Amino acid sequence: VMNNGLDGADKPDYLATIDLDPSSPTYSKVIHRLKMPQPGDELHHMGWNACSSCHGKLGVVTHNHLVVPGVISGNVYFIDVKHDPRAPRIHKTIEAKELAEKAGVGLPHTTHCAPNEIIMSFMGGPKEDGFPSAGTGFVSLNPETLEIIGRWEQGTRKPTYGYDFWYQPRHNVMVSSEWGEPLCFVNGFDPDHVADGKYGQKLYVWDWTERTLLQELDLGLGAIPLEVRFLHDPSKAEGFVGCAFTSEVVRFFKKPDDSWATEAVVKIPAVPVEGWALPEMPALITDILLSLDDRFMYVSCWLHGDVRQYDITDTRNPRMVGQVYIGGSLKKGGSVKSKCSEQPEPLVIKGVEVQGGAQMLQLSLDGKRLYVSTSLFSFWDRQFYPDLKAKGAQVVQLDVDTDIGGLRVNPDFLVDFG
Repeated sequence: VMNNGLDGADKPDYLATIDLDPSSPTYSKVIHRLKMPQPGDELHHMGWNACSSCHGKLGVVTHNHLVVPGVISGNVYFIDVKHDPRAPRIHKTIEAKELAEKAGVGLPHTTHCAPNEIIMSFMGGPKEDGFPSAGTGFVSLNPETLEIIGRWEQGTRKPTYGYDFWYQPRHNVMVSSEWGEPLCFVNGFDPDHVADGKYGQKLYVWDWTERTLLQELDLGLGAIPLEVRFLHDPSKAEGFVGCAFTSEVVRFFKKPDDSWATEAVVKIPAVPVEGWALPEMPALITDILLSLDDRFMYVSCWLHGDVRQYDITDTRNPRMVGQVYIGGSLKKGGSVKSKCSEQPEPLVIKGVEVQGGAQMLQLSLDGKRLYVSTSLFSFWDRQFYPDLKAKGAQVVQLDVDTDIGGLRVNPDFLVDFG
């Protein structure tokens, strides 16, 4: 998905369809572009109306509508990918105005299907009100009509901020995370806002059945917990969250007394640097992903630029078994100089130097192909990777060793949006 952001963009965002068949003459090429009706959406973080967990459920068709939120515009698009997967089309749009009127929300983010509904997280209130953080919460949608049902959460306790969420019905729990004060993150990153408490530091534990907030888990000032991942094994009451600014992966788990607790299990050191905004550069973990067999965890470090693979057979002691640099601010030839470590070479695939750093991750079902995109959020892209706006972002593919661990760049795959 390409996006142009909010700053007067005169071209609409589009959904790009990519050919993944290695035997095809258009392998790793964009074969279709579905343009949105208007500019300024900032398409981000797609989901499904019904995912693989609903497979076999009577009356439910999985993976027929891709749910595509415009994080800045507030519009939510339902894209029909079933009738012609090579040329998707817009099936329905819920406009920002309707979401504001019926649920008081803006800044849509994560979508998950549930047994009888689609749930979306929202990071603030309506755009016309300035994205107030008081609007943070969740909206329930009808999975058949794709109409708004209303706010998902109940009770008086509310999270301070919002971002991602994941649920585990067998343990009657949902866990959500938080990015920060919307008017801070939509205008770029100011480190002073971290010290001022304008960025998130908590996980929120919810009663899945009652839809009420039960517990707040404080991860410390400046943690910025983002992507939440339960283990796929539904009998396990534990998972992980990546903390962007502290560059930690935190394990969350249920205790014998049914309360929840956390522990940091991966800590990526900041790198002392020259020529950057701060004297030390954090890794800035922006995505984590677990393999379907719960054996490996993948971590993207958007500023350092690397993707890390961890063996999580022992969930309390992840062991790094693979690492590849995908661009990043530490690469040789840039304005940033590391004071203590050798800097990686720029990644060049098919004659194209990869811009930005490792960001969103997607793993094939067999666990052998890891896809990595390099753009984070247009306002942050322009601040940290100014060349990315001019040269465009990329998607690359890593080959995964699923036996002993290991990552290798596929030299034949590159999607270049430049």
